[in-house]
Amino acid sequence: MEGDSSLQLRVFDLNCWGIRYLSKRRQERVELIGDTLRQEDFDLVLLQEVWSEQDYHNLKGKLGGCYPFCHYFRSGVIGSGLCIFSRFPILDTLLYQYSLNGYPYMLQHGDWFCGKSVGLVIIKISGILFNVTVPLFPLSHQLHAEYCREKDAYLPHRLVQAWELAQFIRHTSKAADVVLLGGDLNMHPEDVGIQLLRGWTGLRDAFAEATHFEGCEDGCTLIPKNRFTDKSELLPFPMGIRIDYILYKAISSFTVKCKELKTTTGTAPGTDIPFSDHEAVMATLHIKRQGQAAGDTLGTAESVMADVVTEAQTEVGMGLRAAQRQRYSTGRMAVLALLLLLVQVTAALGTLVGLGTEQPFPKLSFSLLAFAAIGILLLATGLHLFHTTEVKMLQGTEEQMRMALRALQEHP
Repeated sequence: MEGDSSLQLRVFDLNCWGIRYLSKRRQERVELIGDTLRQEDFDLVLLQEVWSEQDYHNLKGKLGGCYPFCHYFRSGVIGSGLCIFSRFPILDTLLYQYSLNGYPYMLQHGDWFCGKSVGLVIIKISGILFNVTVPLFPLSHQLHAEYCREKDAYLPHRLVQAWELAQFIRHTSKAADVVLLGGDLNMHPEDVGIQLLRGWTGLRDAFAEATHFEGCEDGCTLIPKNRFTDKSELLPFPMGIRIDYILYKAISSFTVKCKELKTTTGTAPGTDIPFSDHEAVMATLHIKRQGQAAGDTLGTAESVMADVVTEAQTEVGMGLRAAQRQRYSTGRMAVLALLLLLVQVTAALGTLVGLGTEQPFPKLSFSLLAFAAIGILLLATGLHLFHTTEVKMLQGTEEQMRMALRALQEHP
């Protein structure tokens, strides 16, 4: 910011829905995204669900002239899907993978295999140090996908992710001047996870703060008008839902204001198809130096924040008790399978040494039963180890929330 008192920054955010072999018209849409970004004058481009590295390299080749700096975050079995394109040099990067990412046996959701993560890039623009954070809770959608709102088994995991994201931002942003977060958080604005994230970090919502807004009603980013959106998910929400956000805050001697916020409205500009099943979010931010440094404060009054943390802690505690029950059940199943296998081994050894006159079971049935016992033992042992890890992570998060709540209650 040398020689000038303000900076205007244009940010583009999109969940690209780029699942190879499954997402409709994926390659055509990736080309469309690249063409649009090359024509537009954005400063930062934040993309999620770019699951194919080939798609990333195609975008990199197409955008190299106007966005010379980029980074792709690699994580999990099939990748994190996160990437950033920038007009300005990227000084450093960091990837943090959430401790809980769903359940490995929920294959239809695929969250556990995605390595849901949060990516951080540090960029310096005109003397201002930006921490730009892109979370992925896709679990594909960025904070663990909310598959059933009425009976949400993923809520404890999503709250752990929201808490870890908030802690990540608080502990990595101390040297920054401005913090930006853009992505699909898979939570409604009034959900406890969003309140926890915003309240604990002090991040401000570009939609709520925008001087001028243009796009879908209420800023919705999943809308029935989009041909790729699963309409059944939106039956309770006929106008759509807002789960994609651009959040920001100033840390030091700067102020940040959102001058303009736009969303696409079902199709990409000038075309008849959408970029994705999500709408793109585009923000114009105005950063200005102020006279004195601003403190890193909570974004919500302590009394309100205490209620939010209490609610989140309660939900995490309920998830902890459910995980403990599942750990006990899988442990008991493993023990029973082991006992069955030992009985079979004993019977087989007895037959071999002549203690029995004949095989007690037909050989085929005996072999199938043995293989079944081994399979159940391995499966139950693996699930028991998984739920043991889940219990420890939930216990750790609950303890962190308890300490945070104590600090809030003791705050003068």
